[in-house]
Order: sequence, then C-alpha cells, then structure tokens
Amino acid sequence: MKLPVIKHLTNFIEENDEDFVIETIETLEALTEVPSLKDEELDVIGELISNMYGAIEVHKSIKEGSSQKDALNSFMKRVVGSIDK
Repeated sequence: MKLPVIKHLTNFIEENDEDFVIETIETLEALTEVPSLKDEELDVIGELISNMYGAIEVHKSIKEGSSQKDALNSFMKRVVGSIDK
C-alpha cells in the first residue's frame, strides 16, 4: 500500500463519490479471473485494489470526524501492525 496513492484516492472520493471507486474495485476483481494474466500483472491489480480499499477505509474515518491526516496515520498504523503480527 502506498500512502500517497491512498491520499489521492481519498481526495477523489471526497470530490466525486465512493461508488466510482467501489465499481472500479469490482471491475479489477473481475479482471483477476483472466487466465492469461501473468503474476506481475496480478500483483499490480492487487496493489491497486488494496489502495482503493484503503482509501475507502480512510474516507469512512473522515466521515466519522477524523482529520484526513489522522485518518491516514491511523489506517497505516493498523496496516503495519497487522503485517508485524
């Protein structure tokens, strides 16, 4: 996950609508079923999907009253904490 990408996507959600990102996730998930995709291509799609889900989580925190900075930091702490376990 890349924090600058998540931040950019969070701004996109705020300016537009979360539904755009959700529909994009669904499209990318459907693409992962193409049998001719290489592992590297699947890795890129997976990274994009992860960043989009991250942006949705950050956006939810912002809607609940957190500042963007606090929401991003909290999300990344949870991600790093889950990796360390």
